Amino acid sequence: MFQGAAALYLDAKGRLAVPSRHRERLASLANGTLVLTAHPHRCLLIYPLPAWEPIRDKVLQAPSLEQQSALLKRLLIGFAREEEMDGAGRVLIAPELRQYAGLEKEVWLVGQGNHFELWSDAGWKQQQEAIFALGDKLLPPGLETLTL
Repeated sequence: MFQGAAALYLDAKGRLAVPSRHRERLASLANGTLVLTAHPHRCLLIYPLPAWEPIRDKVLQAPSLEQQSALLKRLLIGFAREEEMDGAGRVLIAPELRQYAGLEKEVWLVGQGNHFELWSDAGWKQQQEAIFALGDKLLPPGLETLTL
């Protein structure tokens, strides 16, 4: 389970150093093979390869001639890249993915259970503001009885 948000920095080559607390789990789950792809909200998704494969397969089953399915395929599958963590626990974020998500030097790695979201600093701040703006209307249908 991946959870928590970490402020990190991309190096000059566009590599992200995965926090040490996640490296061993990623190595055991996927032998260090990660899939990075675009998310419609202008962040990146980072999955261990085995967690990505069923999602990829489901997206690929959608009809290619249906417009929404075709658009989703172009986004999720078209941007998907397999990357290996190096010996130092770094993963390369390809230039086209960095451009798509507006990633510069400072980024946020946000655990989402079986995967991560990677946000630009500005994008993550916008997400937080959106949360605050919802106030007491934050809970979606089905979670109204959630007790924290």
